[in-house]
Amino acid sequence: MFTLPQKESKAPTTCPGPASTQDLDSNHGDGLERECSRKPDWKLPEFCGVGDPTATASSDSSHLSSRGSIIKWFWDSAEEGYRTYHMDEYDEDKNPSGIINMGTSENKLCFDLLSRRLSQSDMLRVEPSLLQYPDWRGHLFLREEVARFLSFYCKSPAPLKPENVVVLNGCASLFSALATVLCEVGEAFLIPAPYYGAITQHVYLYGGVRLVCVYLDSEGVKVKGLILINPQNPLGDIYSPGELRDYLEFAKRHKLHVMVDEVYMLSVFEKSAGYHSVLSLEGLPDPQRTHVMWATSKDFGMSGLRFGTLYTENRDVATAVASLCRYHGLSGLVQYQMAQLLRDRDWINQVYLPENHARLKAAHTYVAGELRALGIPFLGRGAGFFIWVDLRKYLPEATFKEEMLLWRRFLDNKVLLSCGKAFQCKEPGWFRLVFSDKAHRLCLGMQRVRQVLEGKSQVPDDPASCQSQESGNQRSGGETPPAVL
Repeated sequence: MFTLPQKESKAPTTCPGPASTQDLDSNHGDGLERECSRKPDWKLPEFCGVGDPTATASSDSSHLSSRGSIIKWFWDSAEEGYRTYHMDEYDEDKNPSGIINMGTSENKLCFDLLSRRLSQSDMLRVEPSLLQYPDWRGHLFLREEVARFLSFYCKSPAPLKPENVVVLNGCASLFSALATVLCEVGEAFLIPAPYYGAITQHVYLYGGVRLVCVYLDSEGVKVKGLILINPQNPLGDIYSPGELRDYLEFAKRHKLHVMVDEVYMLSVFEKSAGYHSVLSLEGLPDPQRTHVMWATSKDFGMSGLRFGTLYTENRDVATAVASLCRYHGLSGLVQYQMAQLLRDRDWINQVYLPENHARLKAAHTYVAGELRALGIPFLGRGAGFFIWVDLRKYLPEATFKEEMLLWRRFLDNKVLLSCGKAFQCKEPGWFRLVFSDKAHRLCLGMQRVRQVLEGKSQVPDDPASCQSQESGNQRSGGETPPAVL
């Protein structure tokens, strides 16, 4: 049974704690860096995992199995805001008083670029092999293109091999498949917190695998691996090559698998951030236990297309995951489109990435300015689609109950955010705010956030200021949030 050693381990990311908050209100942006350090001491062992959902899941339906009850419990407990949003989604013309979604991490800035590229004639091809059952790992032409794509953008020391590539319908399926084939039921992965909360559901529903975050004691939970998200979600932190190697060396010493999610690797819009893929390291410490995933959902704004890929040198793991692809595969037509997109290096480098980064930076600049105007501390790293916002001063009491009440006030005022509890944050009052949206919706969403925080909760009319902002910030390539406000 593995117990996390205190001396030789590096601690994962934690939420800021009360002991380090004395200068918080006078600092914005990078001023929170000291509080969100990735290197606190691991002194007191503490179990902070998701626990056993079977102990709390219940269902009033006699038609569900115990597994079905757990699945329904996840849906009921985790999807309330998302379901509410889809029942009352904002539309400028049809539903101007609908909900603005600043909670779901999607890039909505570059539809104009993507629609033009995906509509070109080279994307449209139908042949018998694309309509038949494929190799479950993915068509060879796609796996070859993925290997070339990752070799180039991850800056791998040597060309990556297509036989190490498996293609599935998104990273959610990859998390689920890897957890199922690597762990026994009840075993756990260690994960730095706060973390993208949906991973809890991804690894548990099929595999019965738990997550242990921050600290670990010897409560009988066998840790089988480590999950790293780089760039990190929700903090936006980027691991340095040295930090990545330290984590991998630690995992090797304890024979742990490492699942590395690099789904935001091309969404680093600040050049000074200095992103490095784990695949760029010269000589992985334990390549047989290092498994890297990437998808087009974030970097290419295609979360609805459902394309994800796994790169692992462990052939047994690749084969086991591939056998699950019959349940999580992509159609042949989509595989062809993805291969065409990934091989178009000129369009990616000269058109899409520069424009996407410029629009992300402009949107981030706008929201950061709004938060500063409100006197709200935040953490914004120049990567990803979100800002980690400190709203602790708006809680009458420092409890997760008060955090949930504030979350509901936002939702009642027609703006959806994600609360810290959903990311296993240890302290109530932190929220993730997604900024990767069109200027008009972003402006309106921030106005609604301001109204809630100023105690003036009401759904505003579609203000002229937001409309003029939208029309005043158009590029020839499409719409973009304001650059400076």
